[in-house]
Amino acid sequence: MIAPFAVPFMGRALAELALLALICGPVSVFVFTRRLSFVSDALTHTVFPGVVVGFLAGGIEGIAVGALVAGVVTAVVLTLLTRGGALSDDASTAVVLTAMFSVGVVLVSRRPSYTSDLTSFLFGRILTVTPRQLAETAALAVVILGLLLIHARALIFRTFDPVGAAAAGFRILWLDLWLNIIVALVVVAAVRAVGTILVVALLVVPAAAARMLTARLSMMAVIGTGLVLLAAYGGLLVSWTASVDYGISLTSASAVVLLLVVAYLSLLPLGALRSRRNRSQAVPHPRRSPHELVG
Repeated sequence: MIAPFAVPFMGRALAELALLALICGPVSVFVFTRRLSFVSDALTHTVFPGVVVGFLAGGIEGIAVGALVAGVVTAVVLTLLTRGGALSDDASTAVVLTAMFSVGVVLVSRRPSYTSDLTSFLFGRILTVTPRQLAETAALAVVILGLLLIHARALIFRTFDPVGAAAAGFRILWLDLWLNIIVALVVVAAVRAVGTILVVALLVVPAAAARMLTARLSMMAVIGTGLVLLAAYGGLLVSWTASVDYGISLTSASAVVLLLVVAYLSLLPLGALRSRRNRSQAVPHPRRSPHELVG
């Protein structure tokens, strides 16, 4: 249960996923409550051309810079398009997603190692994380949590009462841009580890699973973080065991995401019971007549 993580690359992989858990748990709460799953999916795809350009310009170490530039640009563009009103939110997001992802595919298809590069960019290589990449992820985690704490109350206010937040003097456009940039930074932090496809699971599933157990945002963040940590440990262990003991090729990032989804599915019955209990408590008791009360 512990010995595989004594191997350096396994230890670094677990440390990387632990850092991602610290940021994905809280951020996923806002993604879930604001119904930004599609926007998060778009951001994971639109950083793809930045990842490719960064890799072509600076190799593995250039991926983070390329993804950062593409992610911030996408966050700004999505915020402006959805606020402009020319297109619906879904249409604007779909246009940006397809355009940016197509550009990335065109760029990577010009390389001789097209297939292997595309697989690496889309699904990540968690077992090849270096100490430098760990340091970069830790720095991004500090920045993300700091940005989240600065406007946490305003973001919550805007989530549940946008009209009231605007009346209170908050600039809704800036709050939306702030949150989109935070989500983009999470994508940048996770893209090398789990790829541009699987990172969306880390932004959506933790809060969705935690919602089955509680409605409190702070507890959702804590539970979501814990679920990612457990899935990280279990996924890496399952991948190691399958590959070493049974000769079955199982990618670590995919195993982590699959365990996270299994946790969500396992909590669905609890969520249904909790919802049914809340509805029954909310139903008012029928008023009884004075004669019934006396009797």
